Amino acid sequence: MKTLKSTLALLALVLFVASCGAKGSTVETSDAKEVASAAEATALAVNVDNSIVTWIGSKPAGKHNGTIDISAGEIKVSGNEIVAGNFVIDITSLKSLDIPADNENNAKLVGHLMSADFFDAATHSTATFEVTSVAVFNAADVAADNEEFKTDFAPAKMSEIMVANPTHMISGNLTMRGTTKNITFPASVSIADGVIKAAANFNINRTDWGLMYGDEASAVDKAKDQFIYNTVNVGFSLEAGTSATM
Repeated sequence: MKTLKSTLALLALVLFVASCGAKGSTVETSDAKEVASAAEATALAVNVDNSIVTWIGSKPAGKHNGTIDISAGEIKVSGNEIVAGNFVIDITSLKSLDIPADNENNAKLVGHLMSADFFDAATHSTATFEVTSVAVFNAADVAADNEEFKTDFAPAKMSEIMVANPTHMISGNLTMRGTTKNITFPASVSIADGVIKAAANFNINRTDWGLMYGDEASAVDKAKDQFIYNTVNVGFSLEAGTSATM
């Protein structure tokens, strides 16, 4: 009888895990697509001092957040519309902001994120984003919210973190760890006096790019709260405005 109860309890757990959805509320992801070209467009250099990537990683016991620098890039415009662009993310600049910089746990966390368990920065020191298309924002194109496995520190849903008053849906090839996937996300874009400002905040599934450490796929690990959520929040704030060489 005790064995039957244990079997039923495990079955119930597996069904509950399956109902929560493994990917959570993440952006639409597909294979790499052709990069947008714009031969007649004006190229504006990314202002790296006013541009940044943010990240939040979650596990049942807590969350970590930080930044990664944008080291180069350009945005191409035609009139008042973005038609192409790219930027480079310097993985080696990754910082953790939730742990004091002089705390040894800060260095341990950053070192682990740089290791082959995650970004493998020794081999893949940069990530890149290349625009493949830009369209007017349509709420119907935003990925629907799915439930994450419930803990006190489950990742926020897309509807909770996406930028207010998005103006565009941007698609582009995101390359990390040598893997390229196309993603589509809502963004707020403004162009005034020759300066472009763009901001976005969305979720991705890290395992799509081979960041498999602590993958939450195992029901047993979920029962023990011994996993890292596959859903990672990514945000960026981007400014471009200095003429670049075509």
